Amino acid sequence: MKVVMVGTGYVGLVSGACFAEFGVTVVCVDKDVSKIERLERGEIPIYEPGLDDLVAKNVRAGRLSFARDLAAAMDDADAVFIAVGTPSRRGDGHADLTYVYAAAEEIARHLDGYTVIVTKSTVPVGTGREVERIIRGARPDADFDVCSNPEFLREGAAIEDFMRPDRVVIGTESGRAREVMRRLYRPLYLIETPIVMTTLETAELIKYAGNAFLATKITFINEIADLCEKVGADVQDVAKGIGLDGRIGRKFLNAGPGYGGSCFPKDTLALVRTAQQAGAPVRLVETVVDVNDRRKKAMAARIVEACGGSVAGRTVAVLGVTFKPNTDDMRDAPSLDVVPALLAAGATVRAYDPVGMEQAARLMPGVDWAKDAYACMAGADCVAILTEWNEFRALDLERVAGLLARPVMIDLRNIYKPAEMREAGFEYHSIGRPFRVAALPTITTTASGELVR
Repeated sequence: MKVVMVGTGYVGLVSGACFAEFGVTVVCVDKDVSKIERLERGEIPIYEPGLDDLVAKNVRAGRLSFARDLAAAMDDADAVFIAVGTPSRRGDGHADLTYVYAAAEEIARHLDGYTVIVTKSTVPVGTGREVERIIRGARPDADFDVCSNPEFLREGAAIEDFMRPDRVVIGTESGRAREVMRRLYRPLYLIETPIVMTTLETAELIKYAGNAFLATKITFINEIADLCEKVGADVQDVAKGIGLDGRIGRKFLNAGPGYGGSCFPKDTLALVRTAQQAGAPVRLVETVVDVNDRRKKAMAARIVEACGGSVAGRTVAVLGVTFKPNTDDMRDAPSLDVVPALLAAGATVRAYDPVGMEQAARLMPGVDWAKDAYACMAGADCVAILTEWNEFRALDLERVAGLLARPVMIDLRNIYKPAEMREAGFEYHSIGRPFRVAALPTITTTASGELVR
């Protein structure tokens, strides 16, 4: 089989490389000449663990190639995937579908023989129908079907998510299109991956509903964390206690500075706007968006408070600026609210991130960038952990205390234990956990009374 991936961003490049690993011939097409040239030289424009090796392997095998000319790439293609960006539209928050519709228009010009047009980009309900209308209007004679196949890739774990997903969603009413998609995903059928076959509209909504639900879980536990701080409870034990309920589950119950990234902020907002337009407002998701925005802005105040109410003339060390670990993605990262607020309050901000500093430097002028975590903390008045990179989880606390002007840590990811930090002599601030209450072990037992540690 042969597929064309229109767009070599995060979704297009990862999906293309993974399909090639399945044995499919894949051509990734992009109008950005410099990006294609970099890919042809073996340079990966995004950071994703394992992607460089996967791309190189399949290029060597002849299954994966890159091109600027869509017309040539589409020769004998069974499916063409639209994997272009759908950022929030300025002014109203709707998904900007400019690139999706432009791709549809160009695809229409080069159709030759039966082809399945697949929307892989995250798009609002009704986009697939509009793509079909655009192509049909341009080429009434063309033999094609439109299918929705939303992606569910987590940055930092995208290859595993593609190869062993929780589910694959395919939206189309065409039997021919379903057969093409079944053949493409045959390796996942063989490992009994659930395949949800549904309509275009339902598939499009599944993506938005899933992301909105996960964003709601994050926002819920963040508000519970605030309550824990007021009443002396521990949010991590609360999360464990409710997460053991199979109806709730443990994932996405980690309290922190609020969600960010390429998906949750724009997708929750797009769902809100779609629902309002349809006359069925999603009030819960509207509140989630508002609460999360306020939370990210409030995180700088926590750091200021930990420094005695003012950071003017002080140096704040910031560890981690990307929205999550194992990615260089800065989109809607909490640091984009926290760091500018600290600078505006008169602080000198020195920061370090394992892979995100090049991206972040363009977005946050005025920051001093350090070569490593310890250089970042040398002489600083406090250290704030904004991203839970693994290398921050086992810092030499004695060395950290010696480097800081004052042993003050604001841990916005709850990496460390309050009792451990107290013993190390730190003034320690975290999310939703009491500092002054003695830490007790959490013990769980099975129904028979057996201890689970």
